[in-house]
Amino acid sequence: MAWLKRLFGFLLSPSNKYSVATLVGGGLVLGVLGVAGFNYSMHATSTDEFCTSCHVMADNAGMMLVGTTHHMNESGVRPGCSDCHIPKEFGPKLVRKIQASREVWGWMTGVIDTPEKYAAHAPTMKAREIARLKANDSRECRNCHEVSHMLASAQSPKAQSFHKVLETGKRTCIDCHAGLTHTPRDQLSMAAPR
Repeated sequence: MAWLKRLFGFLLSPSNKYSVATLVGGGLVLGVLGVAGFNYSMHATSTDEFCTSCHVMADNAGMMLVGTTHHMNESGVRPGCSDCHIPKEFGPKLVRKIQASREVWGWMTGVIDTPEKYAAHAPTMKAREIARLKANDSRECRNCHEVSHMLASAQSPKAQSFHKVLETGKRTCIDCHAGLTHTPRDQLSMAAPR
């Protein structure tokens, strides 16, 4: 019971020099600054400029996007790296940022710091990303493409039947559209801008 009195006494008078109000106010200010700084860094590391700041990503992942429908299309909408690779919700975004630090570390330590090394690791990175999208029901795809808002009449009968299966939960977007973006370099000449 004595320890409880000491704890309670400490909470009421944690310092001889500063009042509880001063300490709480200082804690609040530091908390707000910490949250603002954290939010800023989350945003800054989600920009295309950050994602392509190392030549390996710009020369590989960026170049493989050229010629795909996510680069040029009839609507003129071009998603950024974060639109497809980073969730919008805070918790999943934080988890994804931690996972993505693997690529940054790989670049910093020389694992994927040249086009040749990147190409050697690309299949593993692609498989990991496809598995992530399958596991979360293609959440990032659905941020822009909502099946319930699609004009089924504008789709082929085959596409309509595939999109109907999405409602059952047995399939997700990435099951059929895994090769839609990031065309491999050896196929770039075959990918015509749309």
